Amino acid sequence: MDGMTFLQIGLGLLSWLGLYLSHRANRRRRLLTALPTSQVQGVFIGLVELKGTAESESPHISFLSEKKCVLYSWNISESWQREVEETYTDSDGKTQRRTRTESGSTTVASGGQSDPFYLQDETGVILINPEGADLLPATLFSHTCGRSDPLYYGKGPAGAVSNSTHSRSFNETGILLHGDVYIVGRARERADIVAPEIAKEKGSPLFLISTHTEEIVLKRYRFALWAWGIFGLLFAIGIGLTRVEKWTAVALCAGIYSGVWCLTWVWMVFNSLVDTRNRVRQGWSQMDVELKRRHDLIPQLVACVEGLRSHEMDVQTAVTSMRTQESATPPGQSGPDFHGIARTVVALGESYPVLKTQAAFLNLQKQIVETEQRIALARAYFNDIATAYNTRLEVFPESFIGLVTGFKPRSLLTAQDFERAEVHVKLAE
Repeated sequence: MDGMTFLQIGLGLLSWLGLYLSHRANRRRRLLTALPTSQVQGVFIGLVELKGTAESESPHISFLSEKKCVLYSWNISESWQREVEETYTDSDGKTQRRTRTESGSTTVASGGQSDPFYLQDETGVILINPEGADLLPATLFSHTCGRSDPLYYGKGPAGAVSNSTHSRSFNETGILLHGDVYIVGRARERADIVAPEIAKEKGSPLFLISTHTEEIVLKRYRFALWAWGIFGLLFAIGIGLTRVEKWTAVALCAGIYSGVWCLTWVWMVFNSLVDTRNRVRQGWSQMDVELKRRHDLIPQLVACVEGLRSHEMDVQTAVTSMRTQESATPPGQSGPDFHGIARTVVALGESYPVLKTQAAFLNLQKQIVETEQRIALARAYFNDIATAYNTRLEVFPESFIGLVTGFKPRSLLTAQDFERAEVHVKLAE
């Protein structure tokens, strides 16, 4: 291949890189736009968006700013400068020598701490595991100084780098205790109690922890969308400029690039709708799983009460109702009433004091109450994601693509008498 061909290949690769990065930014921007902001009390499984304050039972004291944080990272860099002699060939073909000045900086110390913390809003708290997240922290400390400053050796190392200019930059970022945070990530059930947590999950499209507001994050993605798109377009035009009939080639290359951009945009929107619809189905299937689990506990409840001589009508009715609800009935369709039974089981124990002395009944009561809590979480998540899905099907251009491809809205679920566990933590003041 000649040099021109290699140039065209390089320009083509850079053009496709711009196209890819542009659509990645757009995909994340549209994801944040489509996701509803959930309250902590309504979080269950799947991708969620939360806003609140960062809290911790044991906050850290940051190294440089000495402020209370839930996580922080610091870095100290030292500047250097040196003169380098080099040889070169001048225009007459003679070898010459010259002195060139190089400068830069070297990291001389760094550190930080990052542990799970809590996000708190007006409805409660939820555990956040920041490992593997895309962090957008706040700047806690930034200062550049020389050796006369007490900070130079007070926080920095005693030694110096080669060719040092004896100028150091001290920088620290982190998330302050009680500071505002914006989090997008996948929720899963905690291993210790029946409650959700946000952590990095394989296959999750985004795990973001930011001290910036949602509006600022969206502006960053919007800027990246257009910046990378124009970047790719310019290199596509560059390919045309290397051709003989360059203006015709420029128009052709720009048209092809714009057409591919539009096609990949439609493909991205369609895939995004499919992803949201699958998350709606996932939320619904999770309720079926928990209802089946509750249904399987009913025979144990019957065995616990069958030894009693008298069986009141309300107990008989409750047990019969629980037997029928093995799976959830979609809204708008006929089926068993969708309601909780935890209070019924507790009332059953109060009506028959003998049951309170049976370990099997107490264990069964605990399992049923935990199952009710899981059902409550699943119901709240289903309604949140179904609302986001329905909204996307009503907003242009998703409404047009959804209509053409056959996407249909989902009805929301209404239910009562479900209980949810409280997360008891002692947060730092």
